[in-house]
Amino acid sequence: MSIAVTTTDPTNTGVSTTSSSSLTGSNAADLQSSFLTLLVAQLKNQDPTNPMENNELTSQLAQISTVSGIEKLNTTLGSISGQIDNSQSLQASNLIGHGVMIPGTTVLAGTGSEEGAVTTTTPFGVELQQAADKVTATITDKNGAVVRTIDIGELTAGVHSFTWDGTLTDGSTAPNGSYNVAISAK
Repeated sequence: MSIAVTTTDPTNTGVSTTSSSSLTGSNAADLQSSFLTLLVAQLKNQDPTNPMENNELTSQLAQISTVSGIEKLNTTLGSISGQIDNSQSLQASNLIGHGVMIPGTTVLAGTGSEEGAVTTTTPFGVELQQAADKVTATITDKNGAVVRTIDIGELTAGVHSFTWDGTLTDGSTAPNGSYNVAISAK
């Protein structure tokens, strides 16, 4: 932030004083010091026949307090943001070599371009709050048509991951693309 101010004293007979001050930086103490310097200069150079009203002075003092408070708030938020970034980096480093599960219903299926390539799909999972006797995964295409139903069977409470081999109900290979998975637990 940069503030440049020029003051001229037209009431002083025969003498015209011009001063220039520049503030660079975002330090709240420097900002407040510069404001007070400017305020004192303004009070010294005011027209004695029309002095500054008390409410104007109070308003200006309130403005510097507000600016000072905002500056301190910005500094605090910057510090908090840095701490959050550091925390996220630390958490992310703990995930190296581990699988993660994100919310969603999309599974991608694809076959390599070489002859005899194997179809691969995105792994998917479910978190069960309680054990289930019958769990099924229903895979649908982009039009909502069921292309495969997988009977997973009985599962305990907790997180479970699965993969789809990319085959359709008739045993053929699913075309490359995006599919939706719905898990049913009873």
